[in-house]
Amino acid sequence: MQPVFLGLGLGLGLGLGLGLGLGLALRPSSLVPRPSFMARKLLTRLKSRFRLVIMNEDTLEEKASFRLRPLNVFVTTGLSIILLITITTFIIAFTGLREYIPGYADVKTQRRVISLLQKADSMQLALTARDIYLENLRRIINGEIPADSVILKPEQLQRYDTIRQLRKSPEDSVLRKEFEAQDLFSLAIDDAGSMSNSIRGFLFFPPLKGTLTNRFDAVRRHYGIDIVSNPNEPIKATLDGTVVIANFTSETGWVIGIQHSNNLFSFYKHNSALLKKVGDYVKAGDAIAIIGNSGELSSGPHLHFELWFNGTALDPVKYVAL
Repeated sequence: MQPVFLGLGLGLGLGLGLGLGLGLALRPSSLVPRPSFMARKLLTRLKSRFRLVIMNEDTLEEKASFRLRPLNVFVTTGLSIILLITITTFIIAFTGLREYIPGYADVKTQRRVISLLQKADSMQLALTARDIYLENLRRIINGEIPADSVILKPEQLQRYDTIRQLRKSPEDSVLRKEFEAQDLFSLAIDDAGSMSNSIRGFLFFPPLKGTLTNRFDAVRRHYGIDIVSNPNEPIKATLDGTVVIANFTSETGWVIGIQHSNNLFSFYKHNSALLKKVGDYVKAGDAIAIIGNSGELSSGPHLHFELWFNGTALDPVKYVAL
């Protein structure tokens, strides 16, 4: 933009100079000091009239003639210069000609830089997703909880991961030690195919008959399904197991969790009342709670049902016939 400012400054300077000169020249003599002899002589010459004649040199025939004053010629020439500078400045500032002036960046170069920045950002996101995938795969192979939570902020993790907010009971610790001791002598191959086949071998009992209103969505961190049914409807255990969680949280209300065999865990949230306590052994189909609307995250009477396997959330619709 330096040529633009330079051109505009030059044009304004010439305009102010011409205006000042004309004002001084045309101002009444009573308002200005009496000029000196040289000034009067110069002003007389500027106001003098001249005739410009264009004639044929061979025949001395007059072709055209113009009456001119030096003052008019000076004003016209100055205005023409200002207009030419203004037009040139706008052409340079708003057309492609500015690319040929030092100091202006090439439009194509700017587009290439923006495109390269976008590609670099996409590559960074792809590398981050690959690292998270490899870390999850490593933890699953080692029997640990997947590292999906690393992409969450601490406050988001505390809001949605209800299981980690609950304190472990002594019975839960004993039960976990028993299962860990069994896994030490297990020779089963823990791959994705055998995991899926072993889960499908179970006969899951539907915890509640009703209307499915919200499905499983790992992207939104909704690790279960929402089922709406009649008021005071009993909620039943989906498999045989031991109650390891039975308490109240501010966000999910009355919750109850059952530890099943083969490291399966079922979770039931937003209940109005609990029918079992920690340490109770339940059979598939036994009533364990009453449907309710407890907790800050509940928007109406329903059951939020989660199914976990080896620390990984599963879609209950794929395994339970609702």
